[in-house]
Amino acid sequence: MRSCILSVGTELLFGHTINTNAAYLSKELNLLGFDVLYHFVVGDNDRRLGETLKYALEKCDLVITTGGLGPTEDDITKETIADVFGEELVMHAESFAALEKYAKKRNRKLTENNYKQAMMPQHAVVLDNEAGTAPAFALEKDGKIVISFPGPPREVHYVWEHEAMPFLLSKQEESIVYRMIRTFGIGESLLETELLPLIDVQTDPTIATYAKEGECMIRVASKRKDYDEAKNAVDKVCKDIEEIIGEYIYSFDGEEFCDAIGKALIDRNISISACESCTGGDFAQMLVSVSGISKVFDRDLVTYSERAKREELGVNKETLEKYTAESPEVALEMAKGLRAKTGSELCISSTGVAGPDAYHGLDAGTMYIGIVFGEYEHVHEVKTHRSDRNWNRNFCSLEMFNQIKKAIAYKGKI
Repeated sequence: MRSCILSVGTELLFGHTINTNAAYLSKELNLLGFDVLYHFVVGDNDRRLGETLKYALEKCDLVITTGGLGPTEDDITKETIADVFGEELVMHAESFAALEKYAKKRNRKLTENNYKQAMMPQHAVVLDNEAGTAPAFALEKDGKIVISFPGPPREVHYVWEHEAMPFLLSKQEESIVYRMIRTFGIGESLLETELLPLIDVQTDPTIATYAKEGECMIRVASKRKDYDEAKNAVDKVCKDIEEIIGEYIYSFDGEEFCDAIGKALIDRNISISACESCTGGDFAQMLVSVSGISKVFDRDLVTYSERAKREELGVNKETLEKYTAESPEVALEMAKGLRAKTGSELCISSTGVAGPDAYHGLDAGTMYIGIVFGEYEHVHEVKTHRSDRNWNRNFCSLEMFNQIKKAIAYKGKI
């Protein structure tokens, strides 16, 4: 099905707000087998919005709109869609009741313009939005579908997952099954080269690779009338991929690196502590996003200065003077000192030069990760060859998860 995304909001045109909704919805539509042909951005102007919507409907079978469903005067999306489809706006009783319930729960009074959010095109399918006050809706006519989302990303995600995606899947005659394999430590060019024997002969399932912030993803998808047949075909290709690049894979279900490793730590009841210098707490921030991690995560120390490394971790003054704080020797002493201090089973450290400038003879992006786990002791050197400080810190944090993955794998073999 040919589709496009029409984002509404003057703030998007002016660059005041980054259009994360378009990226998210494009990815989700693509995963379901919809061809996304266009992205449109229109300000809060009913004439230009109407013209763009008509053009989009000429070119595509499915138009997704975001934004403009709120209660204010410049929220014009719903009215414009109704006008293009020749629909009247009518009060939707369930949406009105939900608005009243929302206001009562928060001890607020509904204003006159709030009721605007409960008005819907007469023949629309209303899509519940429990993440906010503006319901979404779908409208279908002459083989064309428009699905209109509110603007806040959290609400877009909720409506997509709970309402819009099931609605669209119900329109498909064939079952679409996909898995998203996520990898770390292998570049996209090498990844594609390794998988060429599979990619060159692909028909169904299809294989597509994507790069993102130091990691790569592989989407394996099948579209067939029989769901079980599609699932079995996808699972077989995933096993073939695992045989080729298994050492780089950390998830077959699209989860974030921190979630996959965090769950592995929880499932194995491995207590963990971290001490960070160049990453400045970024690793811990990722780790604490994992639900239930408090069962195994003891603490994180940001030991940025040499004094902190000495006093908090017992790093030898002689080691610091001889090798500098940005060295593999110090990285290992940091991890060992943390284990002595906390008693955690697995301890990991980071130190180095995040950038943008070189320091102590080291190029920006040269960082070291120390890890101790039982008798396993290792220092990993990170070289990004970049001067972007934030990018380097983020990559080093991801590499810390990768080193934990390797340490757990090593421990499992002995």
